[in-house]
Amino acid sequence: MIQRPLGIFIVCCLVPLILAYAAIKLDWLPQHTTNHGQFLPSELRVPSWQSKGEQLWSIAINAPDSCQSQCDVQFEALEKLYIALGKHQKDVSLVVFNRTFGEQISPQYQSYTLHEKLPPASLYLIDHRGLLVLQYAYFDDQDKNRIEQKGLIKDLKKLLKYARSS
Repeated sequence: MIQRPLGIFIVCCLVPLILAYAAIKLDWLPQHTTNHGQFLPSELRVPSWQSKGEQLWSIAINAPDSCQSQCDVQFEALEKLYIALGKHQKDVSLVVFNRTFGEQISPQYQSYTLHEKLPPASLYLIDHRGLLVLQYAYFDDQDKNRIEQKGLIKDLKKLLKYARSS
């Protein structure tokens, strides 16, 4: 009589473990993710990060001084992205990496220097602790760029929605 509940308990514990092992070994896991940006290959934090106000996320652009026309296009797109956030603007700040401010750039940008090699004119999502989470590449084709930027907005709104619910 006691053997039956013990057997059921053991089966209930082993079956999920066996199924999980089989899913990993037989590659049953989905290959598609719901994010539009690319995760960075290694953890990268912004040195001396200071979150401005109550912003949960930041959109950053890597704009070294050698990047001119591409970065100008991305700065213009970034301004439009920020406007497209609408009511979520209060939760998002703008950041620029590796740019000396000899030229006039909007005062709403925070400036940081990164020593890691990042592609110029790329956009990044950064959490409130300074961790670079997602990267959005720059393309010479404006249609691809627009799709990438729409993906950034979708990812950011999803992250903001998730932050409010937790």
